[in-house]
Amino acid sequence: MSADIHDSVVAEDSPIDYEQFQASPEFQDLKSRLRRFVFPLTAVFLAWFLVYVFLGAFAHDFMAQPLLGMNVAMWLGLAQFVTTFAITTAYVMFANRRIDPRTAALRAELEELERVAEGDPR
Repeated sequence: MSADIHDSVVAEDSPIDYEQFQASPEFQDLKSRLRRFVFPLTAVFLAWFLVYVFLGAFAHDFMAQPLLGMNVAMWLGLAQFVTTFAITTAYVMFANRRIDPRTAALRAELEELERVAEGDPR
């Protein structure tokens, strides 16, 4: 209960209306752009992982088939690692190119709003 009181006092003392800032088109575009990348990629990877798990659980004969010196299960298991690293690399590249510059601009805008609200003449 005391945390609720503290949060409301902090919110009232804040020089910036964060809810209004979150409703800004720039912030909404940032969220939308991030979600359009992250959610589909997550869904695809989870589907791929579940296929691997179900094959391991229910398709023993298929997974035991020899293929290039190892069985199919080992190759698919290694492919899980490769796709994990590929997804991580894709996300880092995406974030560096599309998310980080927008985030930096929004942060600079917030810092400017705070500076003005506190009366700093710079």
